[in-house]
Amino acid sequence: MKKIAVVSDIHGNISALEKVIEDIEGRQVECVFNLGDHLSGPLYPKETLHLLMKHDWIHILGNHDRQLISENPDLMGPSDKYTFDLLDEADFSWLRKLPSRATIIDQFLLIHGTPDSDTTYLLETVENGKARLASPHEISIRIGHQDTPIILCGHTHVPRVVESLNNILIINPGSVGLQAYDDVTPEYHVIENGTPHARYTILEFVNNKWQAEIIAVTYDFKQAATQARKNGRPDWEYALLTGYMPPLNTHKF
Repeated sequence: MKKIAVVSDIHGNISALEKVIEDIEGRQVECVFNLGDHLSGPLYPKETLHLLMKHDWIHILGNHDRQLISENPDLMGPSDKYTFDLLDEADFSWLRKLPSRATIIDQFLLIHGTPDSDTTYLLETVENGKARLASPHEISIRIGHQDTPIILCGHTHVPRVVESLNNILIINPGSVGLQAYDDVTPEYHVIENGTPHARYTILEFVNNKWQAEIIAVTYDFKQAATQARKNGRPDWEYALLTGYMPPLNTHKF
């Protein structure tokens, strides 16, 4: 493989996904890696799943995918519960077949969060309500004994390219479907990318090394925001429109 697309954190945003697929198809990509959190959110989870099923990509589970197939629906948050109620057994069966991680040709480790946890940030550390770039030492601890040359992770929705202390290239492709959110783990914080554009990453093997290009794709985010509002999620509506969280937001991701 010489050229790969990496996507993550689609969160049921089929409008964003369709535009990302269109962009990928114009770049002569040989393979697509999808790092999880495919469906969860107040948008179009079932339609998004059925679109993903049509593509021969390498998919892994994100934390929300795992929660959809393993948690008690009565204990789910609003994004997971909305999604759970729309899926049928065939949909759940597709999700259950996905691995939690994958190693490809001994070159790429695909994970959602860290090698040990799909709910832990690899490249960010939460402090004072925000997520900062983690220090090289923090990242090294979270990587542990992994030795693949390239680690691909998602979960934070923040596109980054970072090199570890032991020269592992770590790439978060960013989020296809949601450019801002809030969460209460490990403490309350917000993630904000500052524009509504869908993000993904192209990896290309050039001059005997892999290089990463983060891509921002425009799409009809106003339509996605309208769907979020219709489903009672003003937090998502604001995030989809702006790439920021609303002031004094009280809704939880």
